[in-house]
Amino acid sequence: MAMTAVARETVFSLRRQIAKIEGTLPERLQAPAAATLDAGAGTGSDLTIVRRGLAAALPDAFLPIGIDRLDAALRGGLPKAALTEIHGLETRDAGAVAGFALSLVSLILNRAQGLPILWIGTSEIFHEAGFPYARGLHGCFGIEPGQLLFSEAPRLVDALWIAEEAARMTALAAVILEIRGNPQRLDLTATCRLHARAQGAGRPVFLLRQAAEPEPTAAPLRLIAASAPAVPRATVAGPLAGSIGHPAFTISIGKSRTALPGQFTLEWNPDERRFEERRGDERHGGGSEWAENPVPVVSLSGDRKDPAAASGEILAFPAIGSSAAISPTARDQPPPGQRAAHLGPRRAG
Repeated sequence: MAMTAVARETVFSLRRQIAKIEGTLPERLQAPAAATLDAGAGTGSDLTIVRRGLAAALPDAFLPIGIDRLDAALRGGLPKAALTEIHGLETRDAGAVAGFALSLVSLILNRAQGLPILWIGTSEIFHEAGFPYARGLHGCFGIEPGQLLFSEAPRLVDALWIAEEAARMTALAAVILEIRGNPQRLDLTATCRLHARAQGAGRPVFLLRQAAEPEPTAAPLRLIAASAPAVPRATVAGPLAGSIGHPAFTISIGKSRTALPGQFTLEWNPDERRFEERRGDERHGGGSEWAENPVPVVSLSGDRKDPAAASGEILAFPAIGSSAAISPTARDQPPPGQRAAHLGPRRAG
């Protein structure tokens, strides 16, 4: 009997610790004293109730993405004062993850004029994925090069320390921490510290994960980003065949305290700096079908008019030594002392 009571108290203690980490304790769910919560009559209450998460939050606590279905699924958008994970399941998704994060940064800077963004990563991550291009930042996202600061750390422990210190600063509009894989140091304790610092400063912290498997973290929201095929560019006369339209992302809700799993295809409009949703076969600017690309993938050879014969056919070659065996291109070859540039030795470095 005594052992049963001890086990029950241990379970209750663990549940309370989990609830404290998730921010769902009863004393933390109480509304501020200056506000009144009237859920029944709807008399202009200043609070929004998140049903599944059982949390009370101000309407300004979320960053609307601009897509009605996605914002409704997230109960208002991305949490501003919280840690948000953006995953890329494979290394090739690093560009999509970074592009989606920069799109969110563009939305944040529209509401936080003058404040910079700090992007933190290890030397490994920047050598693998590279740095954003300055002209692309301004042209696609409206971000001035001076608004995006980078911090390259030699080790993961240094990057985590910089992220924790930066997450508490109100002089930054947001903090981005980019990590590759599933390192052991990025555990529940480390993400809990980042989430607590973000809540204290009232600023978002985005954790970008390259080629990472989902694992328990303190982030209340996890989004999985991947690239989506672009559609032809929309014009007044309709889709322009053979063109490439706006960049597109496939966004999946991997984990959320307030939303069910879902998947959305978003297009980023670099001219208007906003997202647009693509549903099914609907195309940007109309409901037309995919336009076939009339441009050949590989052009024909310049030495003949017809393409090569189909595989499996028997071809007759001229005898060796005859003048017909010398192709027209062979007569145009440079002297032995002059070689083509692509045939020379590769330059080191």
